[in-house]
This record gives sequence, structure tokens and C-alpha cells, in this order.
Amino acid sequence: MTATDRSVQLVRLAAEAAADKLADDILAYDVSDQLVITDAFVLCSATNDRQVRAIVDEIEDRLRIEADVKPVRREGEREGRWVLLDYIDIVVHVQHEEDRTFYALERLWKDCPSISLPDSVTQVAAQRARGTVAE
Repeated sequence: MTATDRSVQLVRLAAEAAADKLADDILAYDVSDQLVITDAFVLCSATNDRQVRAIVDEIEDRLRIEADVKPVRREGEREGRWVLLDYIDIVVHVQHEEDRTFYALERLWKDCPSISLPDSVTQVAAQRARGTVAE
């Protein structure tokens, strides 16, 4: 089984929203063969708690407006270090970079196929790595 087209659409919208708020290291995995509860995970990180919250807000807004979906569960918002948004079809993890390094979720899901992200997401990441994007 692979992630549905709808799940992939939501992954891409979430990744674009995260990139718009300058999230770091945005990745997506098709976990549908490993989990029955969701099709895909989106992972991204931020340098501080305020940015984590801004990314989460942008993802929620974008998915609500463009895909007419709201998360069924939102966890970790109070601390602002690791916020989980559960949309049933996808689960989005927005982590403070220290927590991202410590928990290393991508290591847990490395055997799952990655989901390709839009060029707009990968280009911004490449530009930031080169230091050519104004923040």
C-alpha cells in the first residue's frame, strides 16, 4: 500500500506552508506500509519556540483554506518545542531543532519511502543552505 493522492496533496501543502515560515530540514515519509493509522509523516524543525508556533499556525491555515481540513488532534502547543498535528491522512511534526536532533524521527522512518516535495520547498532549502535567502 502507498500513500493516497489526497495524503500526498496534504503533505505538499504542509511542506510549502512550513517552507514559507522558513522551517528547516523539511522531509516527508510514506509510512502507510508500516502504520495503519496514517499514510504519511511530515517532519520539519525551527530554531526557536516562536518559530515552531508560527510554522504550525501557517500549516493549519494553509490546509484549512486550500484543502478544507482541520487537525483532529494537536499536541505539544503549550511547550512549543514539538507540536504534532494529526490530520488522520498525515501527521505533521514541527520540532525545535534541539528536539529534532535528540529524537531523530527520520532515523526511525528511514526505511520508509520518502515523498518528493515541491520544487518551491527544496529550492528554498538549498538557497538557505547557501545563505542566499533573506530571512
